[in-house]
Amino acid sequence: MKHSLTAVLTSEGDGFVAFCPEIDVVSQGDTVEEAKANLREAVELFLECASTTEIGERLSFESFVSAMEVEVA
Repeated sequence: MKHSLTAVLTSEGDGFVAFCPEIDVVSQGDTVEEAKANLREAVELFLECASTTEIGERLSFESFVSAMEVEVA
């Protein structure tokens, strides 16, 4: 079964961190592609191994990624 989930990738140090907000799973990699592939694997493993109760408790489709402006005094 296929699921459409979000991958949020950010640079950190010499690599990249990948985050799936819908189920709160994080991974990393040396490149964007590697971080995304590692996240995909981590998400697949989570969905295969977690109980349906845990998946239901963590799964949220109310995630939004948005830019914002902040002002520092």
